[in-house]
Amino acid sequence: MRDGAGSGRHPGRFVVVTGIAVAGATVLFGALGGVLAGVMARRIVTPSSKRADDVRIDAVDLAAGTITLQSTEDSVLQGDYSFWFSGDRGHAHLGEVLRLTPTKVTRRVLRVDHGDLVRAERGRLGGYSYLGPWDLGLAFEDVLVPTDAGDAPAWLIPAAEPDGRWVIQVHGRGVQRQETLRATPVFRDAGVTSLLVSYRNDGEAPRSVDGRYALGDAEWQDVDAAIAFAVHRGAREIVLMGWSMGGAIVLQTATRSMLRERIVGIVLDSPVIDWADVARFHGGLLGLPAVVARGALEVLGRRWGGMVTGRTEPIDFRRLDFVERAAELDLPVLLMHSDDDGFVPVTGSRALAGRRPDIVTFLPFAVARHTKLWNYDREGWNQAITNWLGELAPSGRTSLPDRPGAAAAS
Repeated sequence: MRDGAGSGRHPGRFVVVTGIAVAGATVLFGALGGVLAGVMARRIVTPSSKRADDVRIDAVDLAAGTITLQSTEDSVLQGDYSFWFSGDRGHAHLGEVLRLTPTKVTRRVLRVDHGDLVRAERGRLGGYSYLGPWDLGLAFEDVLVPTDAGDAPAWLIPAAEPDGRWVIQVHGRGVQRQETLRATPVFRDAGVTSLLVSYRNDGEAPRSVDGRYALGDAEWQDVDAAIAFAVHRGAREIVLMGWSMGGAIVLQTATRSMLRERIVGIVLDSPVIDWADVARFHGGLLGLPAVVARGALEVLGRRWGGMVTGRTEPIDFRRLDFVERAAELDLPVLLMHSDDDGFVPVTGSRALAGRRPDIVTFLPFAVARHTKLWNYDREGWNQAITNWLGELAPSGRTSLPDRPGAAAAS
């Protein structure tokens, strides 16, 4: 008797039906994965028009100068922070942590710049600390940097005793040049003039034709224009400093600029070193399979992907990967990143530092989160930059090999 005889079952038919079901599920999963990859790809390159208020406000006592917030990984950090509330309609500066429970944290309110904090229900913390150069009490100049897309606004803050060295500060994704103001005093005290720039699609500089981020693959041209502006204004040497996505932008500038012989060093705070690493990390946070993140980069890297993302040109992710391109770097780099970053994983920074210990000075933090290293440990952060600048040779590369094409760019 055959197996299953008398039971009404037909093994051959069962195998066929099961195979069809599995194939159908595979096709369905593949289609769903493709849709998710497209959505993720579009989200990566689309500038945010508004950031979410992600922290609940439990109590405000302006007479006592305190605010009690929901405990989150960011709200419990020591240090001074910006606090945007009520959908960015209000802004305050928060200081030290006064009390901490498993669910709530009470902090000092240093000042309220605008808005009704007492009636606010939610807000978000940021590392800005300063809203403009006027908060620093320093002389500054509003300038326009000519770019191929139009004039991009910037702040020019001269050094206390200028010596011909400038730093060009490049902010990250979804924020603006205020992010970089924290670095101005330490550079100014070291004799370095600061140029805090905007770039295409950041909400201040002119939009690109497609209005989409290129993740550094195009924005570097605006930083290159800023170098030309600085040289025209008397800069002899340029230090590039990039925050988060700004790190990816300055790495492209340092390797693609026609004025790269002017660049003597790079400072990176919580930088994107490898976008594939960042995409995998965010996919994991969303509970998505790794294949979705890979698919998103595939969409962004193909010309046909523009139909999904709105970009007019594909993005070259191999060109943006400075773990793999580590050997091409020939400038001193100060690299600072926190292990608990929460937005840009530290793995890329650690990999770059491991591959190029000859030029990379790596300062890891343990619990400073994303681009809040200065806020968490202002003294240590400032001292690291001061020490690094003090060791930076006038040419920036006296002990390093000549760069390919440097002579042609001179």
